[in-house]
Amino acid sequence: MTNEEIIKRVLITEKGSAMSADNRYMLEVSVKATKPQIADAVEKKFGVHVLAVRTANMKGARKFVRGTRRVYTEATWKKAIVTVKAGERIEQV
Repeated sequence: MTNEEIIKRVLITEKGSAMSADNRYMLEVSVKATKPQIADAVEKKFGVHVLAVRTANMKGARKFVRGTRRVYTEATWKKAIVTVKAGERIEQV
């Protein structure tokens, strides 16, 4: 997998912004990506030194369509919390 396939986007949330003060960043990554692959992709794409990677599989939520009996499930995705070396940043653009 290439770096673009592994890292889908940087998650810009209130929790993610608070974590950036501790040099930790939340990313949406490929479901098939492993921790070493995520660390390598982040180092190459953003030019930082990764100290730790924590991952969580986020189960897709069930959604109900109003006025009908239809139910669908959002896609399951993977979240990675990456800790980088002090003084380095991942640009959240």
